Parts: sequence; structure tokens; C-alpha cells
Amino acid sequence: MDGGGRNPGPADAPGGPGGSGRRAAGPGGARRSVSPAAQGLLRGLPLLPSAVLLAVFLAGPIGYCVYYAFTNMQLTGSSSTDFVGFDNFTRAFGDPDFLNAVWLTFVFVIGSAVIGQNTLGLALAVLMEKASKPVKSIVNLVVIAAWVLPEVVAGYLMYAFFFQQGSLNAILDTLRLPQQNWLYTLPILAACLANIWRGTAFSMMVYSAALNDVPQELIEAAEMDGAGPWQRLWRVTLPVIRRSIMTNLMLITLQTLSVFGLIYTMTRGGPGNKSQTLPIFMYQQAFQNSLIGYGTAIALVLLLVGALFSTVYIRLLKLEED
Repeated sequence: MDGGGRNPGPADAPGGPGGSGRRAAGPGGARRSVSPAAQGLLRGLPLLPSAVLLAVFLAGPIGYCVYYAFTNMQLTGSSSTDFVGFDNFTRAFGDPDFLNAVWLTFVFVIGSAVIGQNTLGLALAVLMEKASKPVKSIVNLVVIAAWVLPEVVAGYLMYAFFFQQGSLNAILDTLRLPQQNWLYTLPILAACLANIWRGTAFSMMVYSAALNDVPQELIEAAEMDGAGPWQRLWRVTLPVIRRSIMTNLMLITLQTLSVFGLIYTMTRGGPGNKSQTLPIFMYQQAFQNSLIGYGTAIALVLLLVGALFSTVYIRLLKLEED
């Protein structure tokens, strides 16, 4: 071309390798565009197997539980299963044994999880910050060993500790202190202490990780201002780790609501119904009394209680963020 110019080549074309407007072209040079909805579906394809597994093994059983809760299904006796509406729930809230199980579940959760595991786990985490490495190793070994034990094994160990000829009474006898049959006189207290012993490790690990994130500058500034250990804990450390506290409370509450093997191994809900929490009551109604419909209605109530606790904790977490 005249004037030192040059003819435009393929690299200068809008769709060429050197052009800035590179586009995907379909047959005949027409541009293909992918809609946002299609892009979203393509990105979600890797999650499809997990969603199917959750639907089959989680949503499916929950759906069956909801259905059976409104029927009179039984393991023995009548072979027909009829829809009875809210009769199972009406029966439950009019049953003194069910109301007793609700109260004992509340006592068990508050006593062993919210107060016991949460407080003891925080105390151990704070104390371990200043402890020597050998002491940390021994405490971690003892506490975590109880946590990793299967629930039934932990229940048998606690039974051997609390029963009338068990270790606790042997210690009290050595100290010349009064003894009693703890599993008969105070069964729910024995169950609470057993659950504290078994579950404190989780809270301790959560708080140990949270305390590592507390800025050291804040602690040093509080020390320079004359704040003592309790003031530093209350005014500096706890406000900084408050989100970890709420998360830990939510998790240990849900874990404790579902505790079955520990209590069943120790007391089977007895004597009478003195340690009969909702999971024990549900099991006895569904499988010992063969009332599957009534038992699943109680299971649904327990599920709703867990959802209620979760909602409260999540709302509190959102308030903290705001």
C-alpha cells in the first residue's frame, strides 16, 4: 500500500489473535452467548452428587419421619396405618411423662452443655495458655481421650464410677465422707457430670483456637492500665471471642440434645423416669411400646427444639455482626 502503509492482516481483525474483541463464533460466524442461568447450572453440576446424597439420606428420612408423625403406625398389633392428624402431638403434650422428659432434657442441656462443657472448656483453655508444655500435653491427652471414646464405652465407664460399689463411693469412703447410690438418688446429675467429662474437650479446643486470635497488644495495654487477670478476661478476652462463644454454644447444644447412648447405658432413663430425656422417651415409645407414630412425633418435636436453639444462636450471631 502507498505511503508506507500496510494491508490489515488477520492479527488486526477484531476476532483475530491480536484483536481486542475476541469472541466465540458459531457456525457461519454468528456469536454464541451463554445466559447467566446456564452458567449457574454449569457451575452447580459438580455439586449435584452431593445434593442427591443429601436428599436421599437426610431429607428422605426426615420426610418419612414427618409423615409417620401424623399416623398411628405400630410395630405390633394393628396391621393398618391410618392418618390421625395432630392426635400424636395432642397426646404428647397431655402426657405427664413427655412433659417430664422435656424438663429433664432442658436440665440436661443447660447443666451439662451450656454451663458445664462451655465453662469448663473455657477455663481449661485459659489455664493452658500459661501452662508448661508437659502440663499441656498431659491435660490434652486426658481431656481429648474422653471425647474420642465411643458414647457407649464412656457410658459404661461412668456407670462403673457412679454406681453404689463404684469408684466414687470408694473415694468417699477413703475420705470418710457419706456415700450414696448416685444412679438411684441423683441420676440426672450423674448423667450431666458424665456428659461434661466426655464433651469438654470440644469446647476446650474451640476456645484454645479462639484465644490464639486475641491480639496481644490489647492484653498488654490492659496490663499497663492496671487490669488484673479477671478484668482482662472479662473486659478484653471475652468480647473479642464472643462469636466463637456463640458458635460453640450452638454446636454443643445440638450435640447434647441428641445424647442417647450415654444415658441409656448408665440408667436406661431410670429409676422410673428420673433421667428420661426426650431421646430416651422417644426410643421407649417407638421400639419398646411399638408406637412408631407416637415415637416419630416426639422425634419431630426434638428436631424442632434443635431448630429453635439454632435459630436463636444464629440470630444472636447476626446481632453481633451488626
